Amino acid sequence: MVESQKAMPQPKMGRIRRIHFVGIGGVGMCGIAEVLLNLGYEVSGSDLKASPVTERLESFGAEIFVGHRAENAATADVLVVSSAINPANPEVATALERRIPVVPRAEMLAELMRYRHGVAVAGTHGKTTTTSLLASVFAAGGLDPTFVIGGRLTAAGTNAQLGTSRYLIAEADESDASFLHLQPMVAVVTNIDADHMATYEGDFNKLKKTFVEFLHNLPFYGLAVMCLDDPVVREILPQVKRPTVTYGFSEEADIRAINVRQQGMQTHFTVLRRDCEPLEVSVNMPGNHNVLNALATIAIATDEGITDEAIVQGLSGFQGVGRRFQVYGELPVEGGSVMLVDDYGHHPTEVAAVIKAVRGGWPSRRLVIVYQPHRYSRTRDLYDDFVQVLGDANVLLLMEVYPAGEEPIPGADSRQLCHSIRQRGKLDPIYIERGAELAPLVKPLLRAGDILICQGAGDVGGLAPQLMKSPLFAGAKQEKSK
Repeated sequence: MVESQKAMPQPKMGRIRRIHFVGIGGVGMCGIAEVLLNLGYEVSGSDLKASPVTERLESFGAEIFVGHRAENAATADVLVVSSAINPANPEVATALERRIPVVPRAEMLAELMRYRHGVAVAGTHGKTTTTSLLASVFAAGGLDPTFVIGGRLTAAGTNAQLGTSRYLIAEADESDASFLHLQPMVAVVTNIDADHMATYEGDFNKLKKTFVEFLHNLPFYGLAVMCLDDPVVREILPQVKRPTVTYGFSEEADIRAINVRQQGMQTHFTVLRRDCEPLEVSVNMPGNHNVLNALATIAIATDEGITDEAIVQGLSGFQGVGRRFQVYGELPVEGGSVMLVDDYGHHPTEVAAVIKAVRGGWPSRRLVIVYQPHRYSRTRDLYDDFVQVLGDANVLLLMEVYPAGEEPIPGADSRQLCHSIRQRGKLDPIYIERGAELAPLVKPLLRAGDILICQGAGDVGGLAPQLMKSPLFAGAKQEKSK
């Protein structure tokens, strides 16, 4: 645990001493809670069940309640909530009745950022990896940043850390437009894609305008770092009235990658920057999408004066993020083994990027995907894209949609997806009703040398460790920590 006393001036929120998080186990909440604990605030929180995340916070001094009850919030000075929390939640109702402030998580993050040099990473895809790469490179440069990330940084073993420098690096969440609370000094836009469209009333133009509004939260002397390869980012670029740096594979980009070579998990490339020497870079992640994430990091690190040596060291030493093409190990099968990978991708663009990365790094190996769609509304809105992308696997097993609190939508479930993919004639998907069915269903389908990916944002995330422990795969070899 980081010491509470730091050289940096810390936020003093007046009479606020006890901060209560409703849904403290959520990936967007726990990191902020951990930073506040390390700043010396009293932190409590509730969630529907205990987890390793809540146990970690409890070990740092947080008071954790299992279940949501009115009395949990009785002694709080402020409640922090995420967009996933129902306004009828008894803790929220109690706070409102007692005139205890109730603030969105992004507003609390903005309060932490207000006292620091904020670096906010926005975009539909790549936020977590880019934020994590930035934390790694800043640390290699001796800048010891505070970071709040939407996934567990492997090297740190956590998704948040309180640093001693003026820098705070965090993800900026567009899913509920809450990133508009943030006022960073540097902002990244990795890409803009159709997702969470209910927030934007189904209007893609409104989504684009909101990203521009977010960038205009930068001060006039701030910096917008934008991916020129993304057509929508390129489209909004002329509307951005702040200093900008662009990155990508495009020859027009200020910072660009050439000579990209992928060998399994490693990707090597050369970085060209205006008025700088070419930089040879390696990252332990496959795929062009991760080259773009690294370029965004290099753009910011270069602007902040981090040395090339530290940039190369921070990128090459990066050990990854949990559930972002995380290699769990090798499952034994007849004649050899299968590489088991866990991945968070839950949008067709993300699935396509992972498939392309596998084809590039392991061109001779079959790809077996166990996929769980996340939300009925996303499945409905992007149905044709899912059918096309998932059909590019060699073998596909589809779990039922993870509802994330939504009611089923007719025609937007996994059985229907199976039917539509089957009609294309490329492969015959297998429907899985329960995760417990996976091991006996998938084992006969596997061949030596296959790559097996468990992918999605729902409870599919628990399947890779279950497979490693399954008696059907006795002798599975766990990936060694780097």
